[in-house]
Amino acid sequence: MALPQSKLTSADFLAWEATQDERHIFFEGEVFAMAGGTAEHNAAAGAVYVTFKLHLKGSPCKTFIGDMRLFVAAADAHFYPDVVVSCSPADTQDPKLTVLTEACLVVEVLSQSTAGFDRGKKFAAYRQLPTLAEYVLIDPDQKSVEVFRKNAQGVWELHPSDVSTPAVVLPSIGWSGTVVDLLGE
Repeated sequence: MALPQSKLTSADFLAWEATQDERHIFFEGEVFAMAGGTAEHNAAAGAVYVTFKLHLKGSPCKTFIGDMRLFVAAADAHFYPDVVVSCSPADTQDPKLTVLTEACLVVEVLSQSTAGFDRGKKFAAYRQLPTLAEYVLIDPDQKSVEVFRKNAQGVWELHPSDVSTPAVVLPSIGWSGTVVDLLGE
C-alpha cells in the first residue's frame, strides 16, 4: 500500500520544477505533468501568438506563448497557458521574468484530455486573477472559439463563435478577427 503524499507549497513546487526538464502545473498543492500537444494544437497556439504579437506591436502589452508561467496567487496555482497577454508593467518590463502575475487575456487550446479541466477548475482558478478580463478557449476539433468576458458587474459571460458565426472580438486587447484567424489553418 502506498503512503499518502503530502501536498507541496508553492515555494516547494518552484524549487522542484527548476530542476525538471518538463513543465508542470501546480494546482491545489499537487503537481501535474503537462501533456504533449498535437500539430493541430501547436498550429492554433502559434497562430494566436503571432496574430496577437503583431497586433500589439508598439503597445505596452506583450504576448507570451506556452513556456511562460502564470501564477494565480488567490488560487495558489501555477499554469502554463498556451498564450497569455499582459499589459501590466509588472509583467512586461523585465525581459528575464519567468512568472507572470497580471494577465489580462488567457488563451487555452482545447484537447480531449484537458478540455474538462480547462473549462472547469482551471477557469475557476483564472477567475480569481483580478486583472483577467477575457478567457479564450479554442477547440480545433469543433472549429470554434469560446470567449468568456468579465462584464462591468464582474460576471463572466460567454461569447461563442464558430465557422458559421466567425466573428471574434477581444476588447481587452482591442482585437477583432475570425475563428479561422485563431485556428492556424
